[in-house]
Amino acid sequence: MQFDLLTTDPASKARAGKLTTDHGVIETPIFMPVGTVASVKGVHQRELREDINPDIILGNTYHLYLRPKMDILQRAGGLHKFMNWDRPILTDSGGYQVYSLSNRRKIKEEGVRFKSHVDGSMHLFTPENVMEIQRQIGADIMMAFDECTPYPCDYRYAKRSMHMTHRWLDRCINHFNKIPALYGHEQALFPIVQGSTYKDLRAQSAEYIANAGAFGNAIGGLSVGEPAEEMYGMTEVVTAILPEEKPRYLMGVGTPINILENIALGVDMFDCVMPTRNARNGMLFTAHGSINIKNLKWEDDFSPIDEMGITWVDTEYSKAYLRHLFKCHELLGMQIATIHNLGFYMWLVREARKHILAGDFSTWKEKMVKQMDNRL
Repeated sequence: MQFDLLTTDPASKARAGKLTTDHGVIETPIFMPVGTVASVKGVHQRELREDINPDIILGNTYHLYLRPKMDILQRAGGLHKFMNWDRPILTDSGGYQVYSLSNRRKIKEEGVRFKSHVDGSMHLFTPENVMEIQRQIGADIMMAFDECTPYPCDYRYAKRSMHMTHRWLDRCINHFNKIPALYGHEQALFPIVQGSTYKDLRAQSAEYIANAGAFGNAIGGLSVGEPAEEMYGMTEVVTAILPEEKPRYLMGVGTPINILENIALGVDMFDCVMPTRNARNGMLFTAHGSINIKNLKWEDDFSPIDEMGITWVDTEYSKAYLRHLFKCHELLGMQIATIHNLGFYMWLVREARKHILAGDFSTWKEKMVKQMDNRL
């Protein structure tokens, strides 16, 4: 596995790179569609490969551990074979689910004991068994086990949590190095920077994570309710410290504008459920702003969903038809909207890459941010 930093935008920290894995090359900056339970909601793998065409997707350790369970995935030959996906996969560690299941879990130094949302059964995640689970899943990039703190978060709690995340990281690295990969391809481990929205904690955590010497690094605990400016401030602190020669992944972010602003701060990799979740609710992203396709104004608008024609659905279906599908609660409407939104996100990061390579990213980004900050 190798990361090559190709160029940096002269007017910002935006970077274009190339991350080479055994399952293929990832051109950065990149957006990773979220395939929580071995499925990117609303699209099948053929559409994902041919129409949306991401270099990498994300799977969820917590959900895959509960269903289909590890014995099934191992017998299938790992997640790639189980879901018929031959490109790279990244798995999160379950830390975010620990955060979101606050009424179902108990955090201790040993790890996190939690109650399954599926059947109420009790389980324990530790830094060690989360490494084993991700080995069994077989993702190309694995995440260290961490605690994602809420927002707002008391300083003392954020500090204690950050130090525990660091101790968990040491245990993750130790166990990761002891247990082999199972399916014949290399796996990399990314540690996660925490520290809530406190600059001194973020700087401490970034230093600790940088010194771990991992292949790449992630920034967690953001996009959890804090204002966008606080997110950008924390990202700026962290990217100034993390090694330039290694990929940087900002977890769970975000809107198209969030993505462009964080690319400008030196982030290479993103994931978020927003394009698929919003699509299922009738919210479309475009280069000129967002569209609520359920609004009456689209009832007799027979123009293409998106004049840019980023994916085939954009020109083959009209806004009026898509609105009709949503008003009738037809599943096809959600599918079309999902393909559009994911296609737009992929177009956005690839356009960003083109402009970074051309040296005019900052000018293009400012224009795009103004355009996209509209409700059509």
